[in-house]
Amino acid sequence: MSDTALPVSLDRDSLVPLAVQLADALRAAAGDGHLRGGDRLPSTRALAHRLGVSRTVTSAAYEQLHAEGWIAGRHGSGTYVTTTPPADRPSKGPAPGVAAAPPTLVDLTPGVPWADGIEKAAWRRAWRAAADPRPTYREDRAGLPAYRDAVSEHLLRHRGLAAGTVLATGGTTAAVIELAGAVLARGDRVAIEEPGYQRAVQAFRRAGMEVVPVGVDEEGLRPDAVPADVRAVYCSPAHQYPLGSRMSASRRVELVELARAEGMLVIEDDYDGELRFDVAPLPLLAALAPDVVAHLGTTSKILTPALGAGWMVAPSPVAAAVLEYREGTGTRPSPAGQRVLAELARHGDLGRHLRKLRRELSERRSLVSATLTSAGIPVLGDDAGAHLVVPCGSAPEEAARMAAAERAGIRLDGLARHFAGTPTVFGNLIGYAGCSREALHSALKPLLAVLG
Repeated sequence: MSDTALPVSLDRDSLVPLAVQLADALRAAAGDGHLRGGDRLPSTRALAHRLGVSRTVTSAAYEQLHAEGWIAGRHGSGTYVTTTPPADRPSKGPAPGVAAAPPTLVDLTPGVPWADGIEKAAWRRAWRAAADPRPTYREDRAGLPAYRDAVSEHLLRHRGLAAGTVLATGGTTAAVIELAGAVLARGDRVAIEEPGYQRAVQAFRRAGMEVVPVGVDEEGLRPDAVPADVRAVYCSPAHQYPLGSRMSASRRVELVELARAEGMLVIEDDYDGELRFDVAPLPLLAALAPDVVAHLGTTSKILTPALGAGWMVAPSPVAAAVLEYREGTGTRPSPAGQRVLAELARHGDLGRHLRKLRRELSERRSLVSATLTSAGIPVLGDDAGAHLVVPCGSAPEEAARMAAAERAGIRLDGLARHFAGTPTVFGNLIGYAGCSREALHSALKPLLAVLG
C-alpha cells in the first residue's frame, strides 16, 4: 500500500504527542479495513516526508506498534501489518427485513469479573511470552511446573496456605467434575449449600451422585444439618455463593471434625477468596485440615474465564486419584492459560492487578451499598467479592424486579435459580464488576426505582 493511500492526519495543536496520534491512526486504519494483515507499510522516511514530520515521530509510532505485535519488519523487504487490531467499525445498520439488535443492557449479574481492569501491556506481554516455548508432545497431567509454582506462591501470599501438591485444573467446575469421576462413585450422596452454586450441583448429578441440599445462614453452611452418610460436602466458606456470608470459625472447626469422624471429603470452593475489603482474606479450610479438604481456586474472578485455568490442593490420595483419572480418560487442563498466568506472576503483574482489583471493587461496592442503604433498601453480604444481595419476600416479587430492571436497561439475577430444591429465600443479586464504572453510575438511579 502506498503512503498516500493511508487515511492519516495529525493535529499539531493537540496535546497528544504526534507519535501517539500516528500509532492510533494506523490502528484505526487496520480496524476499519484500510489496512489488512500482510499489507506493506511505507518506510518511516517516506511516511515522515508525506506527513511533514520528523522521522523520529514515524519511527516511534512504528516501534510502539511493533512492540504491541501489530507490525513486523522483514529484512530487506520492509514493514508489514501482521494482524488486524480490534477496533470499532462504523455501524451499517441491519440488513433489509432484519430486526435491529436490542439495546445492550447494563449487566449487573454476579460472577462476571472486572476484565477491563487488566493492564493491556501486561496482558500482551504475558501472551507473547507464553508463546515463546516450543510446542511439546509430552503431556503434563498435573499441570506445568511454572504454573504450579506460581499458584503455590499466590496461595501463600494471598491466602495464607502453604500448599503441598498443587494440581492445575480447568477451573472450579472442571475440578468438581474430576473429583466426581476420580474420588466419588455413582449413587454417593453429596451435601451442597442451599442456595448454592448450581453448576456444581449439575456436575454431581450428571455424574450419578445424589445431591443433598444443606441450609446456610449468616454464619455460612450449617454443619449440624449435614447428614452423616454423605461422602463429600461442597461449600464456599470464605464468601458463600450466592448469599455472601462467611463461615464462622466455630463452624469451620465443627465441619472439619465431622469430616474426620465420618470419613467425608470437604470440597472448598474459594472462587473469590482474595477479594475481601474489610479484613484480611480469611484462613482456608485447607490450612486448617489438609487431610480432609480439597481446596479449589480459579482465575475466572480475579482475571478472566478466558484463561480456563484453576487449581486444586488436595490430600495425597485424592490428588493421586485425580491424576489416575486424567491418565485413564486422556484429559488434562489446557497449558495455554497456565503459561499466561505464570508469566503474569513472573513479572509481578498478577500481584499489581490484585491490588488494583481490590481497590476498584471495594469502591464500587461502597458506592452501590451506600446508594441502596441511604434509600432504605436493605443489603446482604460481607464487604467482599463482586456482588451483593437485596432481599425480598417472594418469588413473584423477585421476578417482577428482574423484569422491571430489564425494561429499564439493566440485567439482574434472582436467588430462586440458585436452589437445588424448592426456593425458600428470595432476593436479587447485584454484580458490580462486569460493567464500566460509568455504566454502574448510570444504572443506580433506575435501580433504586426498581428495588425501592
